[in-house]
Amino acid sequence: MKSCSFSDVVLASKERLALPIAVYPGLALTGARVKDVVTDPAAQFEAQAALHQRYHTPFVLSAMDLSAEAEAFGCALHISDNEVPSVTGRLVSDLAEAKRLAMPKPGDKRTAVYLETVRRLSRLPGNPLVFAGCIGPFSLAARLVGVSEAMELTIEEPDLMHVVLEKSTEFLTAYAKAFLEAGANGLIIAEPVAGLLSPDGMLTFSSTYLRALRSALPDRTFSMILHNCAAKVIHLPSLLATGLDAFHFGAPMDIPAALAKVDSNIVLCGNLDPSGIFCQLPPPAVQERAAGLLAATAAHPNFVLSSGCDIPPNAPLASLDAFYQALEEYRSKRLAG
Repeated sequence: MKSCSFSDVVLASKERLALPIAVYPGLALTGARVKDVVTDPAAQFEAQAALHQRYHTPFVLSAMDLSAEAEAFGCALHISDNEVPSVTGRLVSDLAEAKRLAMPKPGDKRTAVYLETVRRLSRLPGNPLVFAGCIGPFSLAARLVGVSEAMELTIEEPDLMHVVLEKSTEFLTAYAKAFLEAGANGLIIAEPVAGLLSPDGMLTFSSTYLRALRSALPDRTFSMILHNCAAKVIHLPSLLATGLDAFHFGAPMDIPAALAKVDSNIVLCGNLDPSGIFCQLPPPAVQERAAGLLAATAAHPNFVLSSGCDIPPNAPLASLDAFYQALEEYRSKRLAG
């Protein structure tokens, strides 16, 4: 299994697969805090390993944390016991600062936590595919210059954005290679801020740099799944311009419409709302929503059932149980039919 790409695994599978973005819900099984997960690779590994054991998942993940790479560049963070860290303030405010921006190395600051977590996950029995998580180039650049400022800078000072994007992509390329060396079978690249751009803006300020990242690691068995929880159907041509063959979408994406527009060898994952469904609905309603999405995508073997983004730590395990129950019932019906 580990010699195959994620897309190959999905397209060759005789049953529907699932890839919920879920590490933090494992804290209900281990008793650790969010702060432990983002600072201690043992705690992060144990949370994911506990979920893997509970649900017998074919894929395992490092935690989604879109602050670690920005922290490595020097951004200040807000870290608390039970919230995922967030970036505070700006690191770059003009072109001169962008050009002076120092390049970190993989393993600096808390990026070491994620590299070590992947090393541990790669030694799990059963050889599940191991996906490291990292931020995308535009979303990283937006954290360095400020998210609202980034949207303005793409129009008013594109040269500044390109300088920051080049440095972001250079670091993320090195980080991806370090994950590969640590034992990862691929990356889930979170690029949510790019979903706020126009299709042309996404092509210029995100897809071009993601294509460069893919080109730097040309072996297709090292999979890259692009996560964009804000993208819509109108963005599909720009997303496909990345050259990637697997995408993970949030609630704004019309999944059945998207599946009708992409080639059958392009894998799409998504898109049950993490907060609105997993946190706020009772388990029977979660199961109903998952079953509905499975039914709506039944004609497309290139679909993988998933949450639309990272499932929060306060999501009850009963919601994940219901998600997987819907999957098992769908599989049973397909087998019986």
